[in-house]
Amino acid sequence: MNFNTICVHGKENTLDPLGAVSTPIYQSATFARDQVGAGSGYDYSRLQNPTREKVETLVCNLEGGVDAVAFSSGMAATAVLMELFKSGDHIIASDDLYGGTVRLFDTISTKNGISVEYVNTSCLEALTAEIKPNTKAIFIETPTNPMMQITDIKSVSEIAKAHDLLLIVDNTFLTPYFQKPISLGADVVLHSGTKFLSGHNDTLSGFLVVNSEALSERVRFRAKTIGACLAPFDSWLMIRGIKTLSIRMEKQQENAKALVAWLGTQSQVDKVYYAGIGAMISIELNCERLAIQVLERTKLILFAESLGGTETLVTYPYRQTHADVPEAVRRAKGINEKLVRISVGLEHIDDIIADLEQAMR
Repeated sequence: MNFNTICVHGKENTLDPLGAVSTPIYQSATFARDQVGAGSGYDYSRLQNPTREKVETLVCNLEGGVDAVAFSSGMAATAVLMELFKSGDHIIASDDLYGGTVRLFDTISTKNGISVEYVNTSCLEALTAEIKPNTKAIFIETPTNPMMQITDIKSVSEIAKAHDLLLIVDNTFLTPYFQKPISLGADVVLHSGTKFLSGHNDTLSGFLVVNSEALSERVRFRAKTIGACLAPFDSWLMIRGIKTLSIRMEKQQENAKALVAWLGTQSQVDKVYYAGIGAMISIELNCERLAIQVLERTKLILFAESLGGTETLVTYPYRQTHADVPEAVRRAKGINEKLVRISVGLEHIDDIIADLEQAMR
């Protein structure tokens, strides 16, 4: 079945027993039984809920995984993911990551005795050199946030398999529409579903998609124990958002490419960071004053955290998404006072350009 069709109907294409075209919202914390040892298959919504199960199956099918587990946010998914590891374990991670991920690794994971080594995972030699006897996993973003660095997932997968390591890929920026890490050898795919999967800036969610039943059992045990599950109504919002995923990704990418071409002609823009795919762009302006001016003077484009929604958003990584990353590390990666990140939305490209043009005057 075509990806676009799965987005709309799901792979199973099963109707609700009453014929509801929109997935019902089972807004119930618990489910009654009529006898001991039998029931509907649902007991308590922290364990599973029919609406959440629907979106989990949908995301699993889109990513080509064995199972998907939905969480209350991307960070909740990451926190549960890290419970797969124990004190003394070592993880190699991309050295340009979402700041919230770095914060979790450097505080909570460190407290729990898990060490994280940050390397340029685009350089396979540098990555391989950091593998130790206690290394358990490689965690990559590609493209990275916010510098848009690319890592070869298939090549890293070969390294991971040779050393019996888990390969975890944050696929938030590209979604399974543009990139399917499991087909390239990843073991776990992480999503902040808040972003492109939802696509409407109206709900938080996170997902872990796994490539084996063994990993599914480990993740689900931790998910039900910790309890950071996605609520029924938010599950329904995710289902609704994913219906338009493919057409949103195409249009947002089209807008992004046109915007990149225009930005390349602007003398006030020193650098443009774009992966050549997707809708995320970072730009370095001539000076801090101009960066602040762009953030404060745009009218159509909203100065706000997050990304991936229908509205174009501009963000200041230095003071927002990456504020908790040590300053020396930020500057070494190019995350400075002149850098702004743009999540390109669905507005007409002429209006997006006109708004940036007036803001940079």
